Amino acid sequence: MVQRLQDRVAVVTGAGSGIGLASAKRLASEGAKVVVADVDPVAGAAAAEAVGGRFEQVDVTDPAAVEALFQNTFDAFGSVDIAFNNAGISPPDDDSILTTGLDAWRKVQEVNLTSVYLCCKSAIPFMQRNGKGSIINTASFVAVMGAATSQISYTASKGGVLAMSRELGVQFAREGIRVNALCPGPVNTPLLQELFAKDPERAARRLVHIPMGRFAEPEEIAAAVAFLASDDSSFITASQFLVDGGIAGAYVTPL
Repeated sequence: MVQRLQDRVAVVTGAGSGIGLASAKRLASEGAKVVVADVDPVAGAAAAEAVGGRFEQVDVTDPAAVEALFQNTFDAFGSVDIAFNNAGISPPDDDSILTTGLDAWRKVQEVNLTSVYLCCKSAIPFMQRNGKGSIINTASFVAVMGAATSQISYTASKGGVLAMSRELGVQFAREGIRVNALCPGPVNTPLLQELFAKDPERAARRLVHIPMGRFAEPEEIAAAVAFLASDDSSFITASQFLVDGGIAGAYVTPL
């Protein structure tokens, strides 16, 4: 594996499983020192052990806990070079706007959008000290297109992540800090498997819209994370980085 991230310090939230775990492994394989952040102490500790990294148990909706995450990272390693703000949820009670309650709306917004705001707010000052850094925020392909099979708060939260990432990318570009929104298509993660196991018809309905005919694997998204974290993407900022198997570009899909 090419060592594009040798000795850089990366913080990955939601790193206990799925895209976060795959990305923590990929960043570590390219030489990064990885801080694994997750609310689940068992999954988080296991992930940190798997990548030879440091584990921080964090509720990403708690401002003090997020501040401590980045301060502890800086205290331990002397730098914060990469922040992959990836933690998110997609609960079953987030559905059509006609049936989604306010509590469900707020919970998803807190985890998916407010946490990204908190992580960026805490990470950027450490990157300003170095005069460089890469922030990758997990948005989604639903931030750029609509779905009749709605998860209204999830979609709105990811649209917020996209807009915020664009603004931060512009604001801090001349300080050497790049901010990009990663927009994956559906990914074969435990979260998606659980959602679609309960509703196979919904899975089939979505799968037909993917030109490549399959869901992404977490490792494919992790490859994009590593690219955006590295100097190979040095002129990319404020972007919506789609890794969606062609969904956003499709009018009809192949038979």
